[in-house]
Amino acid sequence: MEFGELIPGKLIKRYKRFLADVQLEDGQEVTAHCPNTGSMKNCAEPGSRVWLKDSRNPKRKYPLGWELVEVEGRYLASINTGRANALIKEAIENGVISQLQGYSEIRPEVKYGENSRIDLLLKGDGKPQFWVEIKNVTLLESEGWGSFPDAVTTRGAKHLKELMHKVEQGDRAAMVFCVPHTGIQKVRPADQIDPEYGRLLREAKAAGVEVMAYATSIDEQSIIIDKELPVLL
Repeated sequence: MEFGELIPGKLIKRYKRFLADVQLEDGQEVTAHCPNTGSMKNCAEPGSRVWLKDSRNPKRKYPLGWELVEVEGRYLASINTGRANALIKEAIENGVISQLQGYSEIRPEVKYGENSRIDLLLKGDGKPQFWVEIKNVTLLESEGWGSFPDAVTTRGAKHLKELMHKVEQGDRAAMVFCVPHTGIQKVRPADQIDPEYGRLLREAKAAGVEVMAYATSIDEQSIIIDKELPVLL
C-alpha cells in the first residue's frame, strides 16, 4: 500500500482525540486531523518526528492527516487505524495470510451481531462463512511486546462475544491483530489496561475463535503486511 507524498514535521501535541499540532520543517505550525480514536499511548510524545498526508480536499476543515510517527527515535508506526482493514484485505488477496486463503469472495463491513459490522466476511463454495475482526496494535511495551487495547474497549469486548457466537453457529471466526509498528515483535492482551478484554480473548480462543497477528514493513513511501507474529495469551 503506497502512501503517496508525505510531509515531514515534528509533533507539538495531540489533543481532543482527533487533532494534532505539528511544526513542519520550514517552521510553519499546522493542525492536522488525527485518524485514531485510541489513547495512542507511547505513540504521541511531543517532539516526535511525524509525517502528514495532504488530502488535497479544500472542503475539509483539516486537509492534512497524520499518517506516521517515529517512536523512541528508531521505530516507525502507522497511527491511521483506517488503514488496518485495507492492509489485511490486501494481504489476503496477495496470499500473505495463509490461514485466510481459499475463499473466493471478500466482503467488507457486513452487518452482524448486535448492530455491529464485521470487518471482513470471507465466503467460498462449500465452505463455512469466515468472520474476520481486525484490530490495530501500536502500543509498544518492554522487550518488543505489543499490547491491545491501549484503552478500555467495551466495543472490542462485544466483538469477541459476537465472534464466539458465530463459531457456535458452525462458522469460522478470527481475531486478526494488524501491527503497523516496526518495534513490535510479539502480541499479548493488555491485561493491565483492560482485564475484561484479556479474559474474553482467552475465552474466545478456547471457544474456537482463531487468533493471529501480522507485522508490517513500513517506510516513508509504503506499508505492507510482512510476517506473522506470535500471540501469547
